This record gives sequence, structure tokens and C-alpha cells, in this order.
Amino acid sequence: MTWLKTGVIGWALRALAALIALPGAAIVLPAAAQSYPTHPIRLIVPFAPGGSSEIVARTFIAEMSRGLGEQLVIENRPGGAGNVAMQEVAHAEPDGYTIILGHVGTLAMNPWMFARLPYDAEREFTPISLLAKVTTIFAVNAHFPPRDLREFIVAAKRDPGRIYYGSAGNGSAGHLAFEYLKMVSGIDVVHAPYKGTGPQLTDLLAGQTQATSAGAGPILPHIRSGKVRAIAVGSPQRIAVLPDVGTVAEQGFPGFETSQWYGLIAPIRVKPAIINRLATEAARAARSPAVLDRLASDGTLSVGDTPAQFAEFIKLEKARWGEVVTRTGARAE
Repeated sequence: MTWLKTGVIGWALRALAALIALPGAAIVLPAAAQSYPTHPIRLIVPFAPGGSSEIVARTFIAEMSRGLGEQLVIENRPGGAGNVAMQEVAHAEPDGYTIILGHVGTLAMNPWMFARLPYDAEREFTPISLLAKVTTIFAVNAHFPPRDLREFIVAAKRDPGRIYYGSAGNGSAGHLAFEYLKMVSGIDVVHAPYKGTGPQLTDLLAGQTQATSAGAGPILPHIRSGKVRAIAVGSPQRIAVLPDVGTVAEQGFPGFETSQWYGLIAPIRVKPAIINRLATEAARAARSPAVLDRLASDGTLSVGDTPAQFAEFIKLEKARWGEVVTRTGARAE
């Protein structure tokens, strides 16, 4: 028996030594995940502060930092509908210390909206986890007469080309969400692009534009103050924070759905052990009471899925938004 134990142990040690000697073999050792991270992680947010991206990122980083034992530090990199930041991270060192907040725009819309992109969403990034789905709210200035989506469509058809809707910019999720609404309803309203959610909401409040579609988080305070009126939500069901506001689907357009979803992605060559570690912490954070409560108060669904599930979700969303862009002819450039 002693001989058997010694022989098995010796065989295992020799096998382990041979494995370590192989090129790249260290990436599969459990210690790779156990030792990561050893210093703060940069989380690039590809948009200006003040929008839904900021809310989702800041909600998750506290819980994830606690689980990882190191801080995730947000760095905003706005510009080009998220393309500037995506290009930067695509070429970052694939060590797990630079990751980015992926978005419906950068991952599912931009490949259709731009003739050329400085990154390849499929070939240069690895999905980590879908964090949250932010409800898209269609809203109007409080002094604009329509009380719901049906009345808005009547007003738009009565005065084609004379109603303006604002968005966070050409190619933004809000831009394409409203184009989607235009496609299914047959209305003619004019797009007014801004440089971020904050500036476009400022002009909506001032009456410079009449309508918008935006993530729930930044627009809810203005709805609650009475300065903005929600006329529809893009989610499949009504949301708890706006129980009296009907969905687009129930107001005459069955099957309509749009959300501003966000998830973590990393440069393509980051080690699988690190990707899985980050995904595990994202899923744990998504189930934590602090994250659930904070997101629910903004009409946002917490998700926290696996890398494989997120990859499949991105694939389906890209196909759906490709159809919208093709049919509407929307362009970011």
C-alpha cells in the first residue's frame, strides 16, 4: 500500500511538471484564477457620465470589488457612439486588468450603423456576463399635449416632420429605439442628436425637443418631478416604478421590445480562468440585495449570466437590430 501511494504521488508530480513545462499551460492552472486580481481593475465606460451606463457600472462595482478583493475603477471614455473606447480596449493588454462595459449599441447596433468600425465585436472581445437590462422609456416634455403613445402617434401624423426627438447621439441606443418605433408606427418625427444623455434631457426639459427615448435611470427623476411625461415603456411588461404607463406592445404594437442592456466584456486573449472569475463575481453581485434594490428602483432588471449565455444573447440581439437598421435605413454617420 505504501508503494502504491508513493507510485501514484510520484506519477502525479511528474505529470504536473510536464504540464507546467508546456507552452501556455500555466493558463489552465487553478492558481491563475486564485491569484487574480492583485491590483485594481480598470472598467472602461464608453459613454459620458450621467446616463444609464454610469448607474449600472457604479451599482455593480462595489459588490464585485468586495468579492474580487480589489477595486474596479471606472474610467469614462465617451466618443463615437462608444467606438473610441471599444477600439482602446480591443488593443489593451489581455491580462484581465482592463475590461469594458459592453452595450446594446457597441455590440449589436454599431456593426450595422457604421460603414466601418475600428473594432470587431465578435473577433476582438470575449463576453463575460450580461449585467442588466435597462428599460427604455419613451417620454415627452410635460407641456406637450399627448398623454400616451396612441395620442403621440396621432399628433405626429397630424404634423409630420415637425416634432423633434432627442437622443444621446447618432448611433446611440435611444436613437435606434425611436427609429424602431417610427418603423412600426409609420410616423415622421425628426432626430436631434446630442453628445450624451444629460445634454439631450436638458433640452427636453427646456422644450427645445418634444420627445425622447432613454434608459429609465436618468429620466425617472424628471418623470417623478412632473417635468417629463412617460408615454410608453419598451419592456415586454409594465414596470413596477411606472405601473400606469403602458408598454409599446399593449398600445398597438405586439412584439415590440427594446432595452438598453449592459454587460462586461474583455479583450479576446484574456485567460479563461480570469473570464470565469469575473463572471462568477458579476453573477454573485447581480443576486445581491444591494444591487437588486438599486436597479429595481430605476426600472432595471439585474441579470448576471454566464459567458456562454451572454455570447448567445449578443448574437440574437445583433440579428434583431440588424433587421431594424436595414428596414429603417438608420445610420450613425
